[in-house]
Amino acid sequence: MRSFDFAPLHRASIGFDQIADLMDRALTSDVAQPSYPPYNIEKTAADSYRISIAVAGFSEADLNVEVKENGLIVTAKKAPDEGERSYLHRGIATRAFERRFTLADHVRVSGASHADGMLHIDLQREVPEALKPRRIEISTKSSNSKMVEAKPVN
Repeated sequence: MRSFDFAPLHRASIGFDQIADLMDRALTSDVAQPSYPPYNIEKTAADSYRISIAVAGFSEADLNVEVKENGLIVTAKKAPDEGERSYLHRGIATRAFERRFTLADHVRVSGASHADGMLHIDLQREVPEALKPRRIEISTKSSNSKMVEAKPVN
């Protein structure tokens, strides 16, 4: 496994330490990522995303979706069967799991739904007005000119 030195990034930039830490964690992770449960991440619009997780065998009461410190944590724990069942084959995995996703700045969870064995989590990127591009009008320099304020592009 290669290791990268992010010290030059820390010396020459301010406020990008989260990106450097994220890259460092991704590149030095020797632990294999769990493959259960399977999931999809799709882009549904320019600033909208959906995470779909296959949660067959789990009810809404067994699932928990939590947002904490720019992270999305999905956990599930199946309540134990009250009745004794005798399985000839048990292929539907209902073991407990925890799946973590790192969310970028200004991405919020807008909702979650559970249908047909799938947990859908909708995400929305909401860029604040202060960070959106603005067009600055250029005026000619004259003794009677006044300062022109910036107007939003969008």
